[in-house]
Amino acid sequence: MSPESTPKPRPSPIRRFWKPALATGAGGSAILIWLEEIIALAVEIFSIILVAILGGVIFLFNHLVFKNRFPRREDLQNPSNGGKKH
Repeated sequence: MSPESTPKPRPSPIRRFWKPALATGAGGSAILIWLEEIIALAVEIFSIILVAILGGVIFLFNHLVFKNRFPRREDLQNPSNGGKKH
């Protein structure tokens, strides 16, 4: 080693950063596509759960609102009204 060493010239920024820029760009796109697919799957699962809940709410509403449309047992056994509901 000589005591008088000359410093190496620095490479240009394009030569220094092309690999990290390439890796970041490709990796970022891949990560974005993965996140997009995960979000789409979560939305589909969430919608299936909401459809099941909405079906239960509609069934409960139907039961509570229309349960009186059938005649009661007392109405059918009473001969004075002929089985008709008042």
